[in-house]
Amino acid sequence: MAVTASMPPIVAAAAIAGRDDIVLCDVRWYLDGRSGLDAYLAGHIAGAIWVDLDAHLSAHGAPEHGRHPLPSAQSFADSLGSHGIGPADTVVAYDDQNGLPASRLVWMLRVLGHDAALLNGGLQAWPGPTSTEPSHRAPMMCPVRDWPDGAFVDIDAAATAGASPNAVLIDARGGDRYRGETEPIDARPGHIPGAANVPFADNFDADGFFADTATLRARYESEGVAAADETIIYCGSGVSACTDALAMEHSGLGRPRVYVGSWSQWSHTDRPAATVS
Repeated sequence: MAVTASMPPIVAAAAIAGRDDIVLCDVRWYLDGRSGLDAYLAGHIAGAIWVDLDAHLSAHGAPEHGRHPLPSAQSFADSLGSHGIGPADTVVAYDDQNGLPASRLVWMLRVLGHDAALLNGGLQAWPGPTSTEPSHRAPMMCPVRDWPDGAFVDIDAAATAGASPNAVLIDARGGDRYRGETEPIDARPGHIPGAANVPFADNFDADGFFADTATLRARYESEGVAAADETIIYCGSGVSACTDALAMEHSGLGRPRVYVGSWSQWSHTDRPAATVS
């Protein structure tokens, strides 16, 4: 049974340091192919367990489904149980990339009503001890919780949002990929027609901490966001978009929907791609 989340979507290290009632999850993962597990073993927050984005937070299928489609509800429950995480456990996730991969776990848990937060500033902000010894929790049975209607959208809904004056479609990738100047990984360059570009990386200050809530809110409001439930966010493969989703929730605008297939799915179809010259 889902619990009511009491943690904010983004939490400071000082607010949780020394607490023994939190499951810390290291979700390091790198687009360039470096091993997140190797990074974890080289040094992580003491007591943190490692969660593999590809194995535990994604399904796997044909390219036209995107690079990181959501796992089934059963698969996600099995993954949580294998890590010893039950529905009553409070989770705080982190990485070393401004929350890019760790936000995926936090977002997935929060849409299920699970108490979860992203560590602001990531591993670099942790004031407590670190360790090179891997940590494990005893496996348990975690109940299956169905993905809720309205938490995410499919490719057709994303296309409709881009063409609708009553919805806001946000592309969370960097400006060069949005404009179609470069595309290092997906099938073709560009963006979904009608999408506004609000790069997730611009939510942070020079030290890797989220900007204050007023600044975050102003970023989205400047693109026409009045309420998050009218907004759909996508990125390359449905991972960094979750960081934008948490930032929007943190700013007080509410929780937007995520197009999980994102550009990695869209670019494998014959749907139109917009570019900026």
